[in-house]
Parts: sequence; C-alpha cells; structure tokens
Amino acid sequence: MKLRSLALAAAVTATSFGGALVAPTAHAQAKEQFFPVLVYRTGAYAPNGVPWANGFVDYLKLTNARGGVNGVKISFEECETGYATDRGVECYERLKGKNGGATMFQPLSTGITFALTEKAPNDKIPLITSGYGRSESQDGGVFKWNFPLAGTYWVAADVIVQDIAKKLGGAANLKGKKIALVYHDSPFGKEAIPMMQERAAMHGFQLSLLPVTHPGVEQKATWLQIRRDRPDYVVNWGWGVMNSTLLKEAQATGYPREKIYGVWWAGAEPDVKDVGMGAKGYNAVTMQHGAEPNAAVVKEIADKVHAKGQGTGPKEELGQVLYMRGLMSAMFAVEGVRAAQERFGKGKVMNGEQVRWGLENLNLTQAKLDGLGFKGVMRPLSTSCQDHMGANWARVHTWDGGKWQFSSDWYQADEQILKPMVKAAADRYAAEKKLTRRTPQDCQS
Repeated sequence: MKLRSLALAAAVTATSFGGALVAPTAHAQAKEQFFPVLVYRTGAYAPNGVPWANGFVDYLKLTNARGGVNGVKISFEECETGYATDRGVECYERLKGKNGGATMFQPLSTGITFALTEKAPNDKIPLITSGYGRSESQDGGVFKWNFPLAGTYWVAADVIVQDIAKKLGGAANLKGKKIALVYHDSPFGKEAIPMMQERAAMHGFQLSLLPVTHPGVEQKATWLQIRRDRPDYVVNWGWGVMNSTLLKEAQATGYPREKIYGVWWAGAEPDVKDVGMGAKGYNAVTMQHGAEPNAAVVKEIADKVHAKGQGTGPKEELGQVLYMRGLMSAMFAVEGVRAAQERFGKGKVMNGEQVRWGLENLNLTQAKLDGLGFKGVMRPLSTSCQDHMGANWARVHTWDGGKWQFSSDWYQADEQILKPMVKAAADRYAAEKKLTRRTPQDCQS
C-alpha cells in the first residue's frame, strides 16, 4: 500500500503554509481537520486518476493558504487504491481513525463506494461521491451518509438522451432508433443501464448493451457487433484506457465520432490526447464543469500554490477537466466543514457526524461560488435531508481535435423520471438491508 503523507513534504510546506500542512503532532491534532485522500496514481486507470488527485490536493493546499476553514487548517494523507475495491476498503480502515478521525471519505470508485456504504453508518463518517457511486443514494431518507453531490450516473444518462433527442429534432424522433451502450463491466458501468432502459421504454428506441471487460483494451468483438448492427448512436460508459481504445476502434471501423457520447468520466484530456484529430466530434456529458483554465480559482491556485513551489502536479494540467473535478470535489468537502461550523462552532474541528450535517445543509449560492472562484464553472447547489445530490444540471462538450468546447446549453435531468427511479431503488435497498426511512426528527439531527 502506497501512502503519501504530508510528512514527506514537511520541509517545503512549512515555509509557505506556516507549518499547517506538516504531519500532525499530538498537540496539532486538536487544531487540524484531517482529510483522508483515496487515490489511484498507479495501475491501469492512473492517467485519469492522477489529475483528479492533483486537483483535490491542490485545493486543500489553497484552503490552507487562504487561512483554513475559519482558521482551522487541513491535514491530509493519501492512500493508493489502484482502483481496486479491496485496497480501497483497506485504505478506509487504515485512515478512518487517524489524526483525530476522518472528516469524510471520497472513494473515487463506484465499487469502493458500494463497499463503504455498508461501513460508513457504523463509523459515522460521510461519503462524498461527486458524479459517481450509487445513483439512488441521492435519497437521503435512506442513505444518510452518502452524498453524490452535483450529479449521478442517472443524471448523466438522462442528459445524454436529451441531447440526442434535441439533435434529432425532438424526443418523438427517437422512436425506432438504435442506441448501443458500451459499458465498463463493473458496478460503475452498470449504473447507466436502468436510466437508459427507462428512456428506451419511454421513447421506443432499441437499446443494445455491450459490456467491455476491465481494463477495456479488448474491444474487437464489440466493434464487430457495432459494425453489424449499425446503431444510430453509441454511448460510451468507459474509464481509463477503455475510452481511447473505443475511439481508436471507432476510427478504424469508420463509425462517426460525432455520433458517440461519453459519460463525464469518459470526457477528459487523457481520453482523447492519444487519438487527437481522430477523436474530433466526440461528445461527452459534463458534471457541470468542463476544462476551465481561466477560472478564478485556477488562477488563485497558480498564484498561491504553484508559484510557491507547492503544486501537487505539473502546472500544465491546471484547469483540465479531471483536475477541475478533483478540485470541485475537495471544495464540496471543505464547504461541508464550513457549513458544520456554522451550527457547531466556528473555528472548531468538526467530527464526521457534524460534517455529515454540514453536507446535508449545504447551500452553495452563486454568490458563494463566485467568492470561491467558481464563477462560470458550476451552478448553485443546495442539499437537504431528502436530497443528497443538490443539483442535477449538466452540459455537453465536444472535442474539436485539440481541446474541449461546450457544445450545448445547460440541461436539467428530468425529475419526473429521476425521482421515482431514485425512490424505488432506495426503497429496495432499505428493504434488503432492513432499514427504516429517517424520521422528521432524525432529519434535524
């Protein structure tokens, strides 16, 4: 297990951050908020995992450079999962009680999320799964400790179908069309299926399900089937090397890239850079943000972190898609702590239960987002006891051969479809686990 601790960088961080990022001492533990950071900087998914991790850690460093959360500085420690569920659980067990206790966990894997969903309620540690994990965990009435902030896979699938329908001139024109879902054969990939099936039943399009085995480099049989069936659109639910492989196969097969849509984990620079112009026209749904090199928060990180030699990764990746996602994910966690302090005491270290309350009472208004440097990057987000997602907005961006460009207006997932699906799936989970829905009194706790 590879552990990356701030202790390794104490010599340099102490100068720029007043010692706030050094490994906590017994005395410092009472004054620092501990963030465990589950990452995968090694293995088949490292090209995508690394920029997310760099963005996440850079935002923690920026938070300390800003003075912490009402004066409370952040300490953190990385733990390498390799995107493996068993290693993710091991990281969780090793870090959950360190340095006074974990503030929250962000598993960065749907498989790890499934495993930790069983553990978090007993340990009273919230899970933030921004843009991944269990789609039904939006329902806070059942999933008290899960927070799929800003979007789920069902939101992504719904928005993809909406954009296809718009290009066809309306949802009525989906009838009789063929859509192939090429998905990573894992809990992550399978999350897309229920919403795609729901939309297919509604609109009368033919859905074919084409699983691809981890890590996704073998897709010959898949593309032979696509060449035979000639679907009108292909939806790529891929991750890591699976995405570039899919685009190369589409190019070799002659399938038009403008007819391919990726989930937001299949729409970043590492997915297309090796294909270049061969991926031109490829679309992907975004989790609100895209590539944001001109965002105020990116410029602030460049000035307050990278310019002082404290950058976690190369400066060239600042503002790239996955870097921004890591940065946003860290911001959600920091603001959860800030919201908790509003109730339980400004300038105090918050425990997992208190941070859970903060995450359930987030109110990221446009003014707050602008103040944090996220103007133009994302829309407001507001959670509640029943809604642990807080926002269901997304856009589509398209690769022009050299960079990602937004190619759609804002979409909002259809709540008339989404809410019944979420409740039904959450009710099934509650019945399976013998859980009861939270009471109004519990929602105030």
